[in-house]
Amino acid sequence: MSAAEQIDAGGSITSNDLPAMSRIERAAVFLTLLGEDEAAKLLSRLGPGELERLGGAMCELGEINQNGIAEAISDFVTEADREVLPARNRSGQVRALLTQALGETKAESMMQRIEPESRPRSIEMARWLAPKVILKLVEGEHPQVIAALLLMLEAESAAEVLSCLPEQAQSEVVGRIARIGPISPQAVDMIDNLLSQRIGASFGASSLMLGGPREAADLINLAAGEVRNTVLPAIAQIDPSLAEAIEEQMFTFEMLLDLGPQEMGRLLRDVDNEALVDALKGLKDSERDPFFAAMSSRAADGIRDDIELRGRLAKSDVEAAQRKIIETARNLADQGEISIGADDGEFV
Repeated sequence: MSAAEQIDAGGSITSNDLPAMSRIERAAVFLTLLGEDEAAKLLSRLGPGELERLGGAMCELGEINQNGIAEAISDFVTEADREVLPARNRSGQVRALLTQALGETKAESMMQRIEPESRPRSIEMARWLAPKVILKLVEGEHPQVIAALLLMLEAESAAEVLSCLPEQAQSEVVGRIARIGPISPQAVDMIDNLLSQRIGASFGASSLMLGGPREAADLINLAAGEVRNTVLPAIAQIDPSLAEAIEEQMFTFEMLLDLGPQEMGRLLRDVDNEALVDALKGLKDSERDPFFAAMSSRAADGIRDDIELRGRLAKSDVEAAQRKIIETARNLADQGEISIGADDGEFV
C-alpha cells in the first residue's frame, strides 16, 4: 500500500482531494530535489521573468509529500521524452565549454569568430531593469522605438511598461508592434545607443559599470561566516593593492554612526578636535547626533560652534578628516576596545 493509500485508509485527505500542481510548481519542486550546484546551473539559463516566477514558486512551496515529488519527477521525465534540446542560450553553453577546454583568452577569441550577433549590452541590461526605470528611459521617445524595445523585453515587463504609457501612446505602440515586421541590425544598434545615452543621462556613467572594490566590500560585509577573514588574505596574496582597496571600502565613516555612546566616547578620546570638526562638516545635522550624544553638552555646543565658524571646506578635506578618524576606529577595533562593521563581531 502506498503512502497516499495509507492516508486514505485512515480517513484523511486522499490524493484525489489534493489540487494538481501547476507546471511552475512542479519545476520548483524538481529544483528543490537537486543539489545546489545543479540547481544553480539550471537557474543561470533562465531570463529575469522566468527567474522571478520560479523563485516565487519555490518560496511559496510548503511541505512536499511523496505525491508531489512523484508528480514533479514524472513531469521532468515526460519533457525529457520529447527528445528536443532547446536553442536557448546555446551561445552561453558553447562559451562555457570552450572556456573549460581552451582557457578564457582563446575561448573569447574563438567566440568572436563563431558566435552569432549577440544582443547589444544596453538592451540586455534593459531586460533586467524594473519597468518603471525602463519607462523613464523611453519617455518622450518615438512610438516605433518604444515598440521595438518592448519586443526585446520579457513579456511581463513589456506589458507593465505599456500599461504605464499615456493612453494615446499605448494605442500607437500596440499598433506598431502588430505591424513592425523584421527589425534591421541598424535599428537595433540605434536603440542600443539610445539606451546607453539615456542610462548615462539618467543615472550617470557609473550606471553602465558593474563591480568594483565597493561592490566587493559590500558583498563581504553582508556575507555570513568567516568570508571576511578568508577572502581578503587570499586576494592580498595575488593583488595586495586590490585587497587594500576593498578593505578601505569595507569600513566607511557611516558605520561609526551605529556606535553606542560608550564606544563613541572611547573613539572621541583619541580623535583630534580639528579633524572631528572637518569630518562632521560633511554630515547632515541628524548624522552628527551620535557624536554629540557621546559628549558633554558643553563640548557638543563647542563643536557645533566650530563647525559653523569653519566656513566652506573642500570635499577632499572632509574626506581626509573622515579617513583619519576611520583609521583611529580601526585601530581601536583591532585592539578589541570597540566593535564596528558586522553584526556578528568586531571588524577585522
